[in-house]
Amino acid sequence: MDIITDTKLDLPLVRKGKVRDTYQLDNNLLMVASDRLSAFDVVFKEGIPHKGAVLNSLSIFWFKLTSDIVKNHFITNAIPAVLPAFLEKRSMIVSRAEPVQLECVVRGYITGSAWKEYEKTGKVCGIELPKGLKNGSELPHPIFTPSTKAQKGHDENITEDAARKIVGADTYDFIRKKSLEIYGFGKSHARKSGLVLADTKLEFGSILDATGHKQTILIDEILTPDSSRYWLRDEYEKGNTVSLDKQFVRDYLEKTGWNKSPPPPTLPADVIENTSKRYLQAYKMLTGKELLTNETTTPTAQI
Repeated sequence: MDIITDTKLDLPLVRKGKVRDTYQLDNNLLMVASDRLSAFDVVFKEGIPHKGAVLNSLSIFWFKLTSDIVKNHFITNAIPAVLPAFLEKRSMIVSRAEPVQLECVVRGYITGSAWKEYEKTGKVCGIELPKGLKNGSELPHPIFTPSTKAQKGHDENITEDAARKIVGADTYDFIRKKSLEIYGFGKSHARKSGLVLADTKLEFGSILDATGHKQTILIDEILTPDSSRYWLRDEYEKGNTVSLDKQFVRDYLEKTGWNKSPPPPTLPADVIENTSKRYLQAYKMLTGKELLTNETTTPTAQI
């Protein structure tokens, strides 16, 4: 499978994101997950082999499993034959939706930006947490910590009151409830698969249903190694956090002294290879299948 960092289709381009390119396809959208890597909101020139296929295929897996929790935008991964063959496994046709202007973050363990905020204030997004937590500690219960959806630069954690003002009370209550339900479902499934789902970020959008009423649905991606932190369960129980997600690249970059502003540094071949292996392993453990063969396997915690 070729590494795809740019897509140029003979279709109207709706949006070019850090990783995904979205095109208009009749009355729907064609969403293509490239192999581009984004870290600290900077897109790198190197692609990660199979990354787009993992993101797309794993999202489809989760969309199907969670459709009884909340409706989502996935329609089909049967791509028209007239389109390029490289779209296979990395593309899906989805409903067009108006994005809700919040990033919906659920945390079951404290790490990342939440850990930094907790170290300073003892709180995350205004939520007071128990004293004495360590980086990686499981929280007494999952917390919903919304953030802004920045068009440029970094998303910023905000309080519940601030989030309600942005999207309205009814929408906020709905997406908070559904985000927590999805995280709870994903956390349970991940644990059975040998993984810890530390946290995740979800996005919602609104569509008009058959009666013309606005309906809020899940969009973009769900529980992927780009939008979530996955740790090997066996290692976590020994006190280690071994990541099968983008954190592996973040950890490498933190050691380089890079100032997290463009241009990004060149990624070494071993970092690219090991990142690809982690994404593929996350897919295999969560689905029980090899991405490149679709054969059912026994999930493994080896890396």
